[in-house]
Amino acid sequence: MVFPEVFNTHFGVYIENFVMWLTKNYDYVFDGIKSGILKFMITINDALMFIPWFVVIALVFWAGWKLINLKSGITFGIMLFIIGSFEYWEPMMTTLAIVLTSVVISLMIGIPVGILISYSNRAERIAMPILDAMQTMPSFVYLLPAIMFFGLGLVPAVFATTIYALPPVIRLTNLAIKTVSREMVEASNSFGASPWQTLMKVEIPQAMPTIMAGINQTTMMAMAMVVISSMIGARGLGLHVLTSINRIDIAMGAEAGTCVVFMAIIIDRLTQAFADRYRYE
Repeated sequence: MVFPEVFNTHFGVYIENFVMWLTKNYDYVFDGIKSGILKFMITINDALMFIPWFVVIALVFWAGWKLINLKSGITFGIMLFIIGSFEYWEPMMTTLAIVLTSVVISLMIGIPVGILISYSNRAERIAMPILDAMQTMPSFVYLLPAIMFFGLGLVPAVFATTIYALPPVIRLTNLAIKTVSREMVEASNSFGASPWQTLMKVEIPQAMPTIMAGINQTTMMAMAMVVISSMIGARGLGLHVLTSINRIDIAMGAEAGTCVVFMAIIIDRLTQAFADRYRYE
């Protein structure tokens, strides 16, 4: 039996009209945001490209050695060398610039929001359904408002990636602050510390291991969005994966896909090791 048309709410039409209204009346705001994000990302990309390839490999080797062990450092160095041998060094740096920009914006938004909702039950009740929707919404859907607000290119890719990667850091920051020992907070208050001093000197240091886990998850979700964001004009490794699919080029797909996997492994292991160091200090 067909569902009665009389109950059709046309919810999507209302959303579309709202987005159109925003782009029509506040285009100058989105132009300013686009300019700022693009300038920041280009700066990161230029800085990454300025560093010689062998220095990058040496730094990653050193980080893997110090944070994990010598074997991991050597493995990470070999992975980066393989990416360079595939002639994907520049796309890798562009991808890394997109990921870093998205992660920085996610942290600038997510950590304060996580702290806010940890202090307010009402804010948490409002935020949690929104976060649930953000995490269950198909990732392709984020491309639509990104295109409407910023057109095609790197900036909408950063916007879509940021929205997709934002929920974990908010959730884990909220959880981290809430699980800080109440005795420590009460002791801080009894010594006359202000709420701000208690937050900065007691709660955040105690919550840092869990917050770092949230940063790790946000970074990995940003990496997962790399290939999808290439559909709206983002350069980097994702574009090569997408091109290989369109051309049915198995060689290109295998190489670009391997580079994405290597990048994800290196970033995941290093950020996780950094989080573990906070946990055991």
